Amino acid sequence: MSPRREFTLVVLGCLAGAGLALFAATRAWAVEVTPRPAPLPPLRTAQTGAGLMPWLPALAVVALAGAGALPATRRAGRTAVGVLLLAAGLGIVAGGGLGLAADVTAVWPGLCLGGGVAVTAAAAGAVVRGHRWPAMGTRYERAGRAPATSRAATTTELWDALDRGEDPTEPRTGEQPAGEHRAGVDRAEG
Repeated sequence: MSPRREFTLVVLGCLAGAGLALFAATRAWAVEVTPRPAPLPPLRTAQTGAGLMPWLPALAVVALAGAGALPATRRAGRTAVGVLLLAAGLGIVAGGGLGLAADVTAVWPGLCLGGGVAVTAAAAGAVVRGHRWPAMGTRYERAGRAPATSRAATTTELWDALDRGEDPTEPRTGEQPAGEHRAGVDRAEG
């Protein structure tokens, strides 16, 4: 599998798992039944996963943010984000497991557990293979070098320098800035 495809699958898996966990955490996981004197019916109170474990939706949101951070980071940063996602995924798995232990027939804790497993698997992929994946383009980041030419540049040459990621207004070491050089040429010609 190509690194780009692998990267895409990991990010999508993390997004899907975190979204599923967040959705499942907001559903009713348990119903408390409080008996009341006759003729009143028993009082039923639904408890969501977020009500039982307030940290669960927070971990799902961290996993969503981490999925968004994976494309924006490189090498060591991507590995650090992967470790954070791994911790969040394991926390989501623990929350889903605790919910299942309390009520084995509940669907929502099981889906939360599944979302946590997806986040954990994606995070493991990011930690192990993330340094090999492509990074966002550096096309417009400022390079530490000056423009290639010292003579007055035409408009086309200026745009070409911008396309290469160079700053055409920055002089090389020991040269005049492009605007001052051009002004001197205009005065000499005028």
